[in-house]
Amino acid sequence: MMTSLPLATVDLVTLRQKLLDLFCAVAYKEGDFVLSSGQRSTYYINGKQVTLHPEGGVAVGRMLLSLLPKETQAVAGLTLGADPMVTATSVVAAYEGRSLTALIVRKEAKGHGTQAYIEGPTLPPGTPVTVLEDVVTTGQSALKAVERLKAAGYVVNGVLALVDRQQGGAEVYQQAGIPFQAVFSIQDLQQRWAELH
Repeated sequence: MMTSLPLATVDLVTLRQKLLDLFCAVAYKEGDFVLSSGQRSTYYINGKQVTLHPEGGVAVGRMLLSLLPKETQAVAGLTLGADPMVTATSVVAAYEGRSLTALIVRKEAKGHGTQAYIEGPTLPPGTPVTVLEDVVTTGQSALKAVERLKAAGYVVNGVLALVDRQQGGAEVYQQAGIPFQAVFSIQDLQQRWAELH
């Protein structure tokens, strides 16, 4: 385990630092990589190493919940990367007495049953939903989730990411008129990683 401090109760400043350290310990790697966007990179961030980590899940849920717009009634994201994030944020919200529905957006419609793009409870049209993403590069994954949610009648009030690689994603959301915020920039990770190695 990464700390003797229980991440369910530490203050958010300490929590953010512990989360950054966890990213550097288990998710950030340097080398030669091909990203899902097809781009080559000298580093790779595997967000699932943090979001599926026993302490990472709590830290991610608390951190994202603290950044959600107040009117948000649901969190959603494109499967598979966002699945543990929407679940953690919804569960942390419940412990804090807030009802926050978790929705998972499929890349392709389900081939059987309801053939739905969105998994989770059906909410009224106009429900404010925040899209969650682990690592933003070009912004296309979260944008696909945004489009599917809007098509289902929801109002997307923003995109929240754990890490912004600062390779065009923020600009894509800005052009689409969607507020965007990231917990960490790639510079945050690289600076801390250098300090630790």
